[in-house]
Amino acid sequence: MRISDVLDAKGRTVHTIVPFATVADAVARLGAHRVGALLVSEGDGRIGGIVSERDVIRELGVRGAALLACTVADIMTRNVATVAPDESLAHAMALMTRGRYRHLPVVDDGHLVGMVSIGDLVKHRLKEMELQTGVLRDAYIAAH
Repeated sequence: MRISDVLDAKGRTVHTIVPFATVADAVARLGAHRVGALLVSEGDGRIGGIVSERDVIRELGVRGAALLACTVADIMTRNVATVAPDESLAHAMALMTRGRYRHLPVVDDGHLVGMVSIGDLVKHRLKEMELQTGVLRDAYIAAH
């Protein structure tokens, strides 16, 4: 199974925010879209960073309520790992585990085409394993 298969099933919508938006705006957008991360971009398609619930919580502990007036650029993760649509789920999961990422933008030939979460990958990997188990069970039954 490939990342493109996950995107085909879940959709290719990527929620974004501009770097000069406030953290309060980011929190509102995360809640409104019920997502765990927003891609930070100037609107030109280039990835400037990513801001997640984890970034907000970590900084809230440091800055307190004043955090809400800070900009997204103040707290975003700047070096964003990406994955290609033709990558395997196993490769993407290994990358996410190694880097401790929960979200990966999907980039094809320099263009953003979607974003996957670790939850998306686990869900699809479980489906793949269930299918394999069913095939093996059917083969076993047919052989006996």
